[in-house]
Amino acid sequence: MNILIKIIISSLAVFLTAWLLPGADVTDYTAAIWVAVVLALLNGFLKPLLIILTIPITIFSLGLFLLVINAAIILIGSNLVDGFYVDGFWWALLFSLVLSVITSIMESLGGQKKEKTRVN
Repeated sequence: MNILIKIIISSLAVFLTAWLLPGADVTDYTAAIWVAVVLALLNGFLKPLLIILTIPITIFSLGLFLLVINAAIILIGSNLVDGFYVDGFWWALLFSLVLSVITSIMESLGGQKKEKTRVN
């Protein structure tokens, strides 16, 4: 899927998630676009580093510590983007869960077509 389309879908999901949750707020759609971009960058660069550094805790918690990492990424994003506010850790955790569900639903509704390879 084109990166621009992914950013648009993610920003719509951020906007909808913030609208649904009283503990999170996005001031306008421009802020939602910036949140989508910042979260994509944080998930691409910072999250793998955090996962590597916390492997023992993640194994001990049977993977549940990854939810803490997701909430931390949301909190970092709220500190970096003006117009995006999350009230605390628990709201960030809930925001990350709801955002994941909404993004998955929106991407599946997009009807992403997979190319079939032909064997001659």
